[in-house]
Parts: sequence; structure tokens; C-alpha cells
Amino acid sequence: MGLIEEARRMRSFIEQMATSLDDETAEQHIDVFPSWEVGRFYETDFRVRYNGVLYKVLQEHTSQADWTPDVAVSLYVKCHKQDPGEEYPEWVQPTGGHDAYNKGDKVTFEGKHYESLIDANVWSPKDYPQGWQEIE
Repeated sequence: MGLIEEARRMRSFIEQMATSLDDETAEQHIDVFPSWEVGRFYETDFRVRYNGVLYKVLQEHTSQADWTPDVAVSLYVKCHKQDPGEEYPEWVQPTGGHDAYNKGDKVTFEGKHYESLIDANVWSPKDYPQGWQEIE
């Protein structure tokens, strides 16, 4: 077997093994995941790289140029919502339970810091203040 064939075989094995990683570990090894491509069929829970971010497929589909992972929120979700180096990232509207905030998650909303008091929190601190505690 030639060097190129062996590299292809190893790449396939690495990609297959990467499917068993949890999202946080997977994000630390983003280079082992394939880049997002137009016209490719994606199965649910498959992970792809797009613009340096790792995304998980939420529902089976064949990708289209206007359905990129950063804009097609019904098809993809970032694997790890919070940057571990950023204590209070900017609040982002969850699109459903798959990317909702959980108890203890911290955010910045309208210039103030908050911590979620509940799991599956899809509301902003303004829309459901009972679900958040302001941190001073």
C-alpha cells in the first residue's frame, strides 16, 4: 500500500473514531473533523468544521450554499456554545432545547452579567427574569 493510500485509510479511521468524542473534547481537536461542503448529505449528530468553528448536524439534509452552519440554525448547532476563556459571553437566543442555557451558564445581556437558574433556559434575562440571577 502506498503512502497516499495509507494516509487516506488513517484519515478515515481518525474521522470514525472522532465521532465518539464528547463535544468539548471534539472542539479541542477540530482539525480531525471534515470541512463543511455544499451538496453533501449530512446525518444527524455528524460534526463539521466551518470558519474555524465545530458544528453538529441537528437533522439529516443535503447541504446547500445558502444553508451554511452559521446561519441555518435549524440544521446546525455549535458544539460548544461558550468559549471556556470567556466567563460571561454575550447572550445568544437559543433556537431550541439543543442549544438552551442550563443552570449555572453565565452570560452578558445588555451590559450586565447573569447566571441561569434553570436548565433548558431559552429566555433572555429581560423576557424571563425568574430564570436568571444578575451577578454584580
